[in-house]
Amino acid sequence: MRILLTKTQIADKVQELGAQISEDYQDKNPILIGLLKGSVVFLADLMRTLTIPHTIDFIRASSYGAGMTSSGQVRVTSMDVDVENRHVLLIEDIIDSGVTLQYIKEVFLEKKPASLCVCALLDKPASRRTSEKVDYCGFTIPDVFVVGYGLDWNEQYRHLPYVAVVEEQKNGP
Repeated sequence: MRILLTKTQIADKVQELGAQISEDYQDKNPILIGLLKGSVVFLADLMRTLTIPHTIDFIRASSYGAGMTSSGQVRVTSMDVDVENRHVLLIEDIIDSGVTLQYIKEVFLEKKPASLCVCALLDKPASRRTSEKVDYCGFTIPDVFVVGYGLDWNEQYRHLPYVAVVEEQKNGP
C-alpha cells in the first residue's frame, strides 16, 4: 500500500467542507445521512466541523461483493429515514461508478425532500457509469482501489487515519 492522502490533508479538507456546508445550509437545519459503513469516519469528523444545527441518520446500501469489485446491483438493507420537506445531505465515503448513488438519490427523491445534495470525501470520475455529480467533493482521485479513513477491503483497514492505494495481490492488500 502507498499513502494517497495523509491524515493532515484529510483533516484540512474536512474542515474546508464543513465551513462551506455551514455557510450554504445556514438556517436550514439539514439532515446528514451517512451511507454505512464507509462514511462513518468521514461523517463523524465532518459533523464536528459544522457550525449550524443539524441532525444525522444512516442508511445501508452496497453494490460491492467480496473484495475489490462492484457487483453492479445495489442492495439497500437498512433505510428508515423520514426526509419529507427536509434538506438532505447524503454523506458518502467514495463515489465510484455512481450506481449506488443514483439508486439512493432516486429513492430519496420519491420521499420529497426540500433539497437533496451529495457530499463525498472521494470522487473517482474515471470510473463513473452514471451522470451523477457530487455537490461537495473532498478529493478527486484516479481510478485506483483505496482503503483507510472508513474505506475497507473485506472489512479490513477502515481504521487507518489516511487513505492508501491498494496494490492488488492474489490474497488482497
